[in-house]
Amino acid sequence: MQKITVGMLIYDNVDVLDFTGPYEVFSVTRLKEKLEFADPSPFKILLISEYPSPITAMGGMKVIPDYTFEDSPELDILVVPGGLGARKEHSNHVILHFLRSRARQVKTLASVCTGAFFFGMAGLLNRRRATTHTLSLNRMREAFPEVEVVDDKCFVEDGNIITSAGISAGIDMALHITSKYPGEDVARLTAKEMEYPYQENDDR
Repeated sequence: MQKITVGMLIYDNVDVLDFTGPYEVFSVTRLKEKLEFADPSPFKILLISEYPSPITAMGGMKVIPDYTFEDSPELDILVVPGGLGARKEHSNHVILHFLRSRARQVKTLASVCTGAFFFGMAGLLNRRRATTHTLSLNRMREAFPEVEVVDDKCFVEDGNIITSAGISAGIDMALHITSKYPGEDVARLTAKEMEYPYQENDDR
């Protein structure tokens, strides 16, 4: 089976669980009903940053990107996490240009938590439904009046863009993405392996 390539944007002060939660989902996914870690995941996960040097995530974790914006290969899925650093980077024109260009190429564009603000700043959420961390919903409404902000869903899917609520909701969103690619049975098995409840009340 051809690998499904997932890119994850990382930057200084990115929230750790925002990107490691989805990373865990994609990395433990297996296609066989009996999970064997010797079998490969159908996903290939790449960490992508503006610069090749290590980034420092919230809490001090050091993370080394696999690629920069310039040398990143083609992606099927692009995940954009949030975090304290997002407020500084939301107006980073290099990041916004990367997102606009990749939005035309990827099959699925996804955000976790306040990562949705990158999409808003890039103009990718206009006339779409979206969500974010519960503490940032009003800020999203004020910043992006053309966006229909949804405040009662774990994640919201509108076309090829999926936005999720805060932090751990990225895991639910990643399981939903898994259900769209290898399939729902595979996603349920992945959640079971992680001992994580499968989100039944999603938004499609």
